[in-house]
Amino acid sequence: MSNQHSEGASGQGVLVIIGGHEAKEGRREVLREVARHARGGKLVIATVASHEPEGYFEGYQQGFDGLGVGELVELYVQERPEASSPEKLALFDGAAGVFFTGGDQLRITSQIGDTPVEARVREVLAAGGVIAGTSAGASVMCETMLVKGTSDESYHVGDLRMAPGLGLIGGVIIDQHFAERGRIGRLLGAVAHNPRALGIGIDEDTAIVVRGAPGEQRFTVVGSGAVYVADGAGVTHSNIAEARRAETLTLFGVRLHVLSAGDTFDLARREPAARAEGHEKAAD
Repeated sequence: MSNQHSEGASGQGVLVIIGGHEAKEGRREVLREVARHARGGKLVIATVASHEPEGYFEGYQQGFDGLGVGELVELYVQERPEASSPEKLALFDGAAGVFFTGGDQLRITSQIGDTPVEARVREVLAAGGVIAGTSAGASVMCETMLVKGTSDESYHVGDLRMAPGLGLIGGVIIDQHFAERGRIGRLLGAVAHNPRALGIGIDEDTAIVVRGAPGEQRFTVVGSGAVYVADGAGVTHSNIAEARRAETLTLFGVRLHVLSAGDTFDLARREPAARAEGHEKAAD
């Protein structure tokens, strides 16, 4: 596997974590960012999350057209044994990046988790490549991923399902389609369960670009929407452990940051920073 795509001396690559429904026409700021980090190399479009993947790959062929990406190939795993097949593994030969499309995040973890395909994904990242994911493909990036929970209302204790993710980024829980589906309640519920993890809600057509080695990571926001960061480190009171099922969550002292294009966030220090003067929202 080529190392020509290395982002730095460590060789650690970049994560582009997308809130879903990224624009595939016009400026295409989010897809343009993925293409920029692929640097003209081969991109594996992983449609594993979908139960019916027809049309997904063709949509991304159109979306990435003219953005400078090299060869696009589709990875789909119908049943878990396929994730060990030489044919599927060969798709990663020379890959500069992997893009996980939307669907059901449990399909990703159940079909490729702890398989040779997952190992190849990690190799791409370690070699300095880009790993991107949208919607379900965003949630699966975490060590613990949000799977299910009610949107558009306050969080009620017990109304949340979480499961192990791929663990490409630690210390965060990511939710997507955030403002569009009113998911602040369930993100706060997730943070109440584990205040040590930062809750990150990403709007549609918006992404965080995560750089740096584990423990030193920071992200930059790209796209047309906002990113919400819920920090529960300073929580002074929560009823999450004592409340009866379906009782409304009580949570005191949580901090909420709202970031837009060009703003950055230091994940280790839990500190946001505004974009620099003259920042271009869509960097080429």
